[in-house]
Amino acid sequence: MTYRIDILNPKAKKLLENLADLKLISITEEIYPDLTSFVSKTRKRASANPPNLKEILSEVEKVRSVRHAKKSIKTGH
Repeated sequence: MTYRIDILNPKAKKLLENLADLKLISITEEIYPDLTSFVSKTRKRASANPPNLKEILSEVEKVRSVRHAKKSIKTGH
């Protein structure tokens, strides 16, 4: 069972550490990846099946048309 706990008081951290010392709980810190590692992992996944120019242009056009439609709705044009 896993819980996420936000420690609001430094005394609570000491209590949790004591429980961990007694082998009643285990404490692990969540490590959030930085941007560089995220980009690196994304590039590795994409290198297996990279998109071709036609797929890229198609995706760009989809995004532009959605963005244009939202602007048209807001301005009434």
